[in-house]
Amino acid sequence: MRIVALALAFSFVAIAEDANWPNWRGPQRDSTQPAAKGLPSTWSRTENVLWRTALPSWSAASPAVWRDTVFVTSAQVGFSDTGSSGLIGHAIRGLLSKWNSEDDIVLLAIDAGNGSVRWERTVGDGNRMWLKQNEASPSPVTDGTNVWAVTGGGVVSCFDFDGDLKWRRELQTDYGEFGLNWGYASSPVLHEGDLYIEVLHGHTTDDPSYVLSLDAADGHTKWRIERPTDAISESHDAYTTPTLAEIDGTTYLVVTGAGYVTMHDLHSGKEVARVGGLIPDVNRNYRIVGSPSVVGDILIAPSRQRPLLAFRMAPGPKLTRLWNFDRGADVPTPASDENHVYVVTDRGILTVLNLADGSPVGSPTRLEPGNYSSSPVIADGKLYVVSEEGTTSVVRLDDASSIASVNKIDEYTLSTPAIGHDRIYMRSAKALYCFRETAQ
Repeated sequence: MRIVALALAFSFVAIAEDANWPNWRGPQRDSTQPAAKGLPSTWSRTENVLWRTALPSWSAASPAVWRDTVFVTSAQVGFSDTGSSGLIGHAIRGLLSKWNSEDDIVLLAIDAGNGSVRWERTVGDGNRMWLKQNEASPSPVTDGTNVWAVTGGGVVSCFDFDGDLKWRRELQTDYGEFGLNWGYASSPVLHEGDLYIEVLHGHTTDDPSYVLSLDAADGHTKWRIERPTDAISESHDAYTTPTLAEIDGTTYLVVTGAGYVTMHDLHSGKEVARVGGLIPDVNRNYRIVGSPSVVGDILIAPSRQRPLLAFRMAPGPKLTRLWNFDRGADVPTPASDENHVYVVTDRGILTVLNLADGSPVGSPTRLEPGNYSSSPVIADGKLYVVSEEGTTSVVRLDDASSIASVNKIDEYTLSTPAIGHDRIYMRSAKALYCFRETAQ
């Protein structure tokens, strides 16, 4: 009986960990949550809301969820945020405080059961804003023991779950000032005790772009390699987050931006593969926001709307162009259920493509009118797509031509939702919501 009990306990732990959302775009870094079941399809400010916790300000950063703890980053703004919740209102605020803000960047640990704030820690200061962007934009990452946060100012911090600081680094102090036109926003990638960070810039600096590996335990640099390209002007800049790809038993870091996809050895940072095509012609303003995704042996690489590229990955490693699509998104990163690719444009047009060859499936679907910066998320047989107006369209994967439900909270929203266990965590400019079926 003891052996059976232990086996059940370990099985529960495995299931529970699979159902976490430890970093931006989820446990597989592809905006899917295969373990989620029984998610709500409808909600509002009062329906199916388990709790709502006020946040200091807006951010594009997504929550990170590990069992009973939710981590979010935010800026402590010095002005009231109770006025207009749209882009215009935030743009005005950003212009007013872009150059002289003394606001702190904070990391909050929130109880997933009741929404109470367990602790709040300052992870940076001197917040700056660029329209939709601020220095709380990178999403945190956790492994269930510690949590790591990166600010737009390049401050990297590690805390344990009690909120005790374990280490802190300042990348701009160590490696030079960031030079992105719209501020730094890439989220860190955690893998087997290493923290991977990209800095792809060049619009306002002549300093080289680079990729960095830090020891997650103590923060020391394991390697830092430069990533040169022939991009010009703003096309140097990328707001993408790296991902991981396993090819023939070896895992590589995948970085996209400044016109190229590059793959790097995890132990040395050495560039082992490179392929271009992300910048059409010689374009000066082709900064890239959408991040790469790996689905089996296919790598999906967005650019600035066009082209959206897919590559076949093979041992070597080698990248071979598989297909391209010329009506992609600018900001939202596509999602895939291993059969199809779901592309949501910034104006809310959903196109479904066959993963194998990029051919369209049916006609495009018009989602709720609005602007879209959040990336679509797949879970429980549904596609969840959130507009900046705080409206979520829920689309069934077995019938993507029709919208199953439309749910409104009427609050400015840039963040991609996080899905942990049977709950949806959605972050607006004003609050973090926890939606759960039949919540009272």
